[in-house]
Amino acid sequence: MNGERVGEWGTLRGARTPFFRYEKSWANSPHGRALSLSLPVTADREVRGPAVEYYFDNLLPDSAELRSRIRTRFKTRSSDAFDLLTAIGRDCVGAVQLLPPNDEPLGWDRVDAAPLTEEEVERTLREVTVATPLTHEAQDDFRISLAGAQEKTALLHMAGQWFRPRHATPTTHILKLPLGIIGGFRGDFSDSVENEWLCAQVLRELDLPVADAAIARFGEQRALVVTRFDRRWIGVGTAEVQKKRFKPRKGAWIARLPQEDLCQAMGLPHILRYEADGGPSIAEALGLLANSEHPVRDQTNFLLAQLAFWLLAATDGHGKNFSLHHRSGGTYGLTPLYDVLSAWPIIGHGKNQLALEQAKLAMSLRGRRAYYRLSEIAGRHWQELAQRTAVPGLWNRMQSFVESASAALECVEKRLPRAFPEHVYASSRDGVLCQVRRFAQTIGPSAT
Repeated sequence: MNGERVGEWGTLRGARTPFFRYEKSWANSPHGRALSLSLPVTADREVRGPAVEYYFDNLLPDSAELRSRIRTRFKTRSSDAFDLLTAIGRDCVGAVQLLPPNDEPLGWDRVDAAPLTEEEVERTLREVTVATPLTHEAQDDFRISLAGAQEKTALLHMAGQWFRPRHATPTTHILKLPLGIIGGFRGDFSDSVENEWLCAQVLRELDLPVADAAIARFGEQRALVVTRFDRRWIGVGTAEVQKKRFKPRKGAWIARLPQEDLCQAMGLPHILRYEADGGPSIAEALGLLANSEHPVRDQTNFLLAQLAFWLLAATDGHGKNFSLHHRSGGTYGLTPLYDVLSAWPIIGHGKNQLALEQAKLAMSLRGRRAYYRLSEIAGRHWQELAQRTAVPGLWNRMQSFVESASAALECVEKRLPRAFPEHVYASSRDGVLCQVRRFAQTIGPSAT
């Protein structure tokens, strides 16, 4: 982690029990901290069992198809997490770098990268979905592991130009491709790039922390460019980095910032990321955030995010789409939001559409039972949630939040990019405003 050896991950001989053993030097380091809330630094500095397996497995894409493609491209023995991360674990989400025992992350404190032309970036994006094996040279330059279900890659951006990092230099931006046709009902998310950009802008207008995102085109390839909040330039200001004449000087480098998603923090496999399958619930997430460095702020933002997901019909707010920053000394906090996508553009009763009655949140609102469906959740359920959680000032914040939604949409509309797909904005706007009205009309009489 940023040049320091954290520990060893492996499997006990004669058994299939995974283990992680922290280095003594890391446990005593001023930068030392646990990799995960589920992998504490114990007296003997060793953790065994499923939590170890799940932590590392969650560094990989969720999709079996994407994992199979990685196996083919890097010619790994299997699709197991250990084999895949042996091949692509040099640049993971968060601060972890996975290397063979005798390898050192040479050059972690300097910037080593090859410049890319727009045509080369276009080719890189086009090849993301290709399952053919990479050349040895390409493998050395492309050992990146990105979690999630979407087709994506990552690159370094500085001096107004794109670069492919080499050796221990990390990436700074994630480039996400359009989702296309997904789900059993074959919903058309070909405009997912614009959709996710729109959601991020609305969340920002509503004062929720969210990852910076921009729409970019490289030749025929369209991508959402997301600035990584698990990366930070050291020894140089962010504004200077993007000046066209910038060249990294000695002492300027990119730090990897430790983080983990809620499935990792709770010791759960990626297949249990949805609450309905046994994954993190609102109550369990609030329990983790109660011990964060800023509990009231983090719990408030988490709950307002759930409310925003209801407004936006963002149905994928599962345990892997919330993460925690880990800081030295054992403190942690909620990261900005990411991967928020509205279902409003595909909600309806036509072909390849999802009926509103079928659309569900990833985490339920609990009352007499668990409420998942957008159509059955009303203002009173949010009111009851605010009263039950007892987060100071939450109900007032929720009401103000919903009341601000219309103005937030108007602000975003004024800066829509040219040729932005009209149906994405119009359907999202109409859906949000419908939820705003429903919220106001269904608040209980005890509201204050």
